[in-house]
Amino acid sequence: MNTNFGLNLSKYYSINFDLPKRDKKKIIFIILHYTGMRKESDAIKKLCDSKSKVSCHYFVKNNGEVLNLVPDLYQAWHAGQSSWQKIKSLNKYSIGIEINNPGHDHGYKKFSSKQIFSLLKLIRYLVKKYNIKKKNILGHSDISPNRKKDPGEKFPWKQLAKKNLCKWHSLNEKKIRKLRNFKLSNFEKNFFFNNLYDLGYSRIVDKKLKNEKINLVKAFQRKFRQELINGKIDKECLIISQNLIKF
Repeated sequence: MNTNFGLNLSKYYSINFDLPKRDKKKIIFIILHYTGMRKESDAIKKLCDSKSKVSCHYFVKNNGEVLNLVPDLYQAWHAGQSSWQKIKSLNKYSIGIEINNPGHDHGYKKFSSKQIFSLLKLIRYLVKKYNIKKKNILGHSDISPNRKKDPGEKFPWKQLAKKNLCKWHSLNEKKIRKLRNFKLSNFEKNFFFNNLYDLGYSRIVDKKLKNEKINLVKAFQRKFRQELINGKIDKECLIISQNLIKF
């Protein structure tokens, strides 16, 4: 990595990746995760343990140090069963970044300022190197809404958006806050889901599966309406979704 980039980067390789090398042009996504484990050292150990069958390209420690676990041109095992914009199995097309955080099961907390400072540098570097579009910088919950919650509602997506490093709406949040909990018609609810599909979220296969709908709404809220994650579609959610598909 370019030393002028300014990251506190260390090599700490995992053996959990696929051969052969992939073409540089195949890297079109950045997927952000939290580790979801109590101890940072255990998370690193797991990502490097051949028995775990998981890995990532970069690991952001609590102190902001970044570990490079898998070289970019190899396919790491971080996304699992996933899809976005009709593309499936995103491991093939992405860089995976794990940010140390205990997650929802172990006392989910805010990400440290040092972590976010380093992460911004890392994403900026990767965007420039691989020409990654900001709409393709995603969370694990975006691409696997039925399985994952990370990086979660405490992840500062809006801060990334201010640096032009992810997609975000252009609405006045105080104004749209007044639309919260306003109920929608069935037509409007369907319109909301169609907006999500246009953004890239996976389609609901069976509309009778209530949990699948709720998980999809929660994934959207964890990113774009972080103050209230209830799985219920209201006027605020609809307006945000409409705004997002315009840009």
